[in-house]
Amino acid sequence: MAAPKKGRGPSSGQGRPGRSLALILIVMVALAGGMFLSGHTTPRLGIDLAGGTSITLEAQNQPGKPDAINKTNMNTAVGIIERRVNGLGVSEAEVQTQGDRNIIVNIPKGTNSKQAQEQVGTTAQLYFRPVLTVQASGPGTPEPSDSATPSATPKPGEPAQGEDGATGEDKPQGEEATGSEATPSASATTQGRAVTGGLKKDDPTPSASDEPKASESPEASPSADPATAKLQEEFAKLDCTDPKQRTEAGKDAKPTDSIVACGSNVPGSYEKYILGPAEVSGKDVDEAKAAIDQQSGEWIVSMEFTSGGAKKFQTITGRLSQQQPPMNQFAIVLDGEVVSAPSVRTALSKNAQISGSFDQQSAEDLGNILSYGALPLTFKEVSVTTVTAALGGEQLQAGLIAGAIGLALVIIYLVVYYRGLAFIALLSLLVSGILTYTIMSLLGPAIGFALNLPAVCGAIVAIGITADSFIVYFERVRDEIREGRTLRPAIERAWPRARRTILVSDFVSFLAAAVLFIVTVGKVQGFAFTLGLTTLLDVVVVFLFTKPLMTLMGRTKFFSQGGPWSGLDPKRLGAQPPLRRSRRVNAPTEPKEA
Repeated sequence: MAAPKKGRGPSSGQGRPGRSLALILIVMVALAGGMFLSGHTTPRLGIDLAGGTSITLEAQNQPGKPDAINKTNMNTAVGIIERRVNGLGVSEAEVQTQGDRNIIVNIPKGTNSKQAQEQVGTTAQLYFRPVLTVQASGPGTPEPSDSATPSATPKPGEPAQGEDGATGEDKPQGEEATGSEATPSASATTQGRAVTGGLKKDDPTPSASDEPKASESPEASPSADPATAKLQEEFAKLDCTDPKQRTEAGKDAKPTDSIVACGSNVPGSYEKYILGPAEVSGKDVDEAKAAIDQQSGEWIVSMEFTSGGAKKFQTITGRLSQQQPPMNQFAIVLDGEVVSAPSVRTALSKNAQISGSFDQQSAEDLGNILSYGALPLTFKEVSVTTVTAALGGEQLQAGLIAGAIGLALVIIYLVVYYRGLAFIALLSLLVSGILTYTIMSLLGPAIGFALNLPAVCGAIVAIGITADSFIVYFERVRDEIREGRTLRPAIERAWPRARRTILVSDFVSFLAAAVLFIVTVGKVQGFAFTLGLTTLLDVVVVFLFTKPLMTLMGRTKFFSQGGPWSGLDPKRLGAQPPLRRSRRVNAPTEPKEA
């Protein structure tokens, strides 16, 4: 049986171009459908186009640290503030230094822009301080006694103490949670808040030496130092319903000082505290996030400490667990304000959970503060200005006009020079534009991508890159026709060479965009991201749309006959006549005479 002859079969684009066209059509419909179903029918705009808020923060000198304001600490603060704001889902917030001691924070308009503005203003270091005294604050509240011993006045919602200092019942009010592992957990509530925790299998088990003895005097630890007369006087005068007093209380104190501070667990009501020296800082928190407790179904905030922070946290919670309320509480203090003050009943280590009276928003806020609250410097909010989108709108309009002019010139060039082939190029540009628009609209809610002026410039530059790919392919096809081939073989023979050129060109463009995105910050990244995205889409459009469409058009009478308006007229292109092989017929020669 004779073996089949080897031959070059038709490529997939030549044999089944309809499949590629159907695939890209399905992708376009899916992206457009997802865009309309999600409700995000337009790309999210950056601050230069949508407007927003610009905040100027000035670094403050810290007592005992004259050299704290330096480039390293400023860059660290920029990174933390940027993560804090972006952790709220604010799209493309810009955080950058200005001069030696200023940080500029630009927050675009958005769902969480106001909330981000509030958290950017709270830029002091984060500390965990033991609670010495707590009392409701406001007109008509009783003053604390003049005793040097910290008051143990229970907060609303806590059981009252008896004469011996013990609570009326051993079990705290509210739901008591269990630990994450088999080890005992800690649980207690303060106005609905509880801190719980358990040791994971790889955590160090607290030894008996780590636990404070019941016989130890409270005065033996810094958390139980009696409040001074000055603190008692400040505590008596403090009115946390006054916004100015609430903001200034304990703001500029050293970590080693005892302070008075304000807090609020219930909107509209405030508590004032006397707090001991800080024993754990925000730098000791490795990760904190909001989550839903699988057992209770309620929102909680889980904390995970660094190795050094776990030891400190174990020490403070072990000591506080031996105290009576409210001295068994630790306060989470940010910018001198108590954001939460849960209590404990036993020593905790690397992992802990704060639960009770949380909704999703408040849990995410606290988790965000714990994760990104440890700034190396304190800052003062110098100015807050509203940025209008008027200037950006004018620049956008000018950019769009420039893009429209460039697109019009490209279309005119294609029509004049390529004639009928311009129809394929224009349809390819239209498909590329639809894919770019829908993807940008979906990337806004998905990854926080915002369209700014440099990104618009990247999209305009992409018009030339996409048009260049079409021109490379068209010229290859025309070269094949100049060599005397008919259209259909010319389309298939031109594709491999054009494909290599297009891939190399797009690879260089994408590599440049990737490097630019990595080494730059701010708005330039928007340009690099858009340029890289449109370059990838150019490859998709050329392979799945332009080439299959060219194959189908080559089968039509208009293009295959090479009319003057097809752009493939052999005479106009100076085609050579087909080469034909001819046999040389030798005339019979007469025999030579002898």
